[in-house]
Amino acid sequence: MDRYPITGRSLEWFFDIDGDLFERQYKRHLSGYWKWKDTPEGKHAERWRVFPENMGEHLSIDETSPSNGELYTIVTNKKARGREHSLVAIVLGTDSDEVLRALRQIDSGARRKVTEVTLDLSDSMNRVCRYAFPGAKRVIDRFHVQKQVLEAVQEVRIAHRWDAINADTEAREQAKLTGEKYEPARLSNGDTLKELLARGRYALFKSPEKWTDSQRQRVDLMFSLYPDLKKAYWLSQHLRAIFSNKKSTVDNARLNLARWYNRVAESGFKSFNTIAATFYEHSDEIINYFDNRSTNASAESINSKIKAFRAKLHGVNDTKFFIFRLCNLYA
Repeated sequence: MDRYPITGRSLEWFFDIDGDLFERQYKRHLSGYWKWKDTPEGKHAERWRVFPENMGEHLSIDETSPSNGELYTIVTNKKARGREHSLVAIVLGTDSDEVLRALRQIDSGARRKVTEVTLDLSDSMNRVCRYAFPGAKRVIDRFHVQKQVLEAVQEVRIAHRWDAINADTEAREQAKLTGEKYEPARLSNGDTLKELLARGRYALFKSPEKWTDSQRQRVDLMFSLYPDLKKAYWLSQHLRAIFSNKKSTVDNARLNLARWYNRVAESGFKSFNTIAATFYEHSDEIINYFDNRSTNASAESINSKIKAFRAKLHGVNDTKFFIFRLCNLYA
């Protein structure tokens, strides 16, 4: 039997360690958590923690959920690219006053040096950036903008799917009453109407060049049966094209977005009009994307790592300990 080099014991002993016992020993003795939690810093850790030493000129702000759906606002330094020294602040909740109170623990001179902050369409996040980083240009993440439009396309699809489900249910009930065997009509690709509208979901998130042959067939069928779905999809693709054009200047983007607003107004889609009104309200922050093409990718990177960390732990029982470990890794 091989020997473990440090203890001299067999490797079999090493692999027989009780996992739960090791976890408790790590928390109480090895990690330093037990002493830290009673320090002034540890006592308020569940509500907020800030790391002024991780400040940079380019920041991202987003919300994340470490456990039980409880939201935290998280500010990250883009330069660290989601690794060590990424975390600038983590604050319980999304209330702008609470987040501002925590961020003001950082020296105002350091906060004034921030030149750019990327964020989503949230009004509370916008207010936090306006007051916490007064010298920074606010840039709304393009993917949050596109996501809202794609959700509006899905609304059109879902409405048609419910109509198809209701029609199928009525036809089944009618067949029962007449004693006939019910066979739903199938389309040229073998799908029923409600199957087509369910299985076509993912294709509507993609641009046409990324469709597989089966997805293209489904989309062609959906668009021939539902012209309004086709119109909604192409509205989303026009917006995607505006953001994807790497040669587009700020002035060109402003003109193209104005044309897109006109198309939305002519479309008659209520949900699209609501979204376009929101975009128009935040037009300056959306247009700012075309200066440096900055996104909220660094914040999303931290979010995905937090979710993976949480999943690996099979959930979070002790939020303060989770925050402690999170800050040790990324702050």
